[in-house]
Amino acid sequence: MENGAAQLVIVAIDGPSGTGKSSTSKAVAAQLGLSYLDTGAQYRAITWWMVTNGIDIDDPSAIAAVAGKPEIVSGTDPQDPTITVDGVDVAGPIRGQDVTSKVSAVSAVPEVRTRITELQRSIAASAVTGIVVEGRDIGTTVLPDADLKIFLTASAEARAARRSGELKGADVHATREALIKRDAADAGRKTSPLAKADDAVEVDTTDLTLQQVIECVVTLVEEKRAGK
Repeated sequence: MENGAAQLVIVAIDGPSGTGKSSTSKAVAAQLGLSYLDTGAQYRAITWWMVTNGIDIDDPSAIAAVAGKPEIVSGTDPQDPTITVDGVDVAGPIRGQDVTSKVSAVSAVPEVRTRITELQRSIAASAVTGIVVEGRDIGTTVLPDADLKIFLTASAEARAARRSGELKGADVHATREALIKRDAADAGRKTSPLAKADDAVEVDTTDLTLQQVIECVVTLVEEKRAGK
């Protein structure tokens, strides 16, 4: 770490919902002085725009036709990640059930993925000290040359318990079914499916506390930095 160049590191963290991706990624970025990007929020943001503007979510061609219209801006401070669409703060609305239930369909449209992937690459390229980018296809598609790729996994039961805890009393069984359905949609789509990169380090978080996962990832990043 003698100079700035030694610290520049691009970290890709992928995995399905409920594995602790966001909490881990934000904490690791904050601890190591890196930028942070939640790519899922960008897909939620474009989905929110489609819903708000009355676009037929069941018509991929209708979605494709307007994929370039919304202006999505992501703040990359891990302590306070922001996201706006056409200047409107959508950090709250994009977490609503309406958007959550439609994001897989919108994300599957190739034109949407191309648009958002370009946005993600430009953000990563402009990160001065490096960045932690979390999502589902970062190590495989968005940033295949990332310095470090991590794939977080956990049992469906563990993920459902965490997610229903986040959703304040949601039915664990229903949450588990929804997660499995979402996994199938993400892993099965033709364009950039959810997949573990061949050179990714897999971390099973089922029996780990969040703090343990964070420590594990911080260690991996520091080892990668030291080896540069």
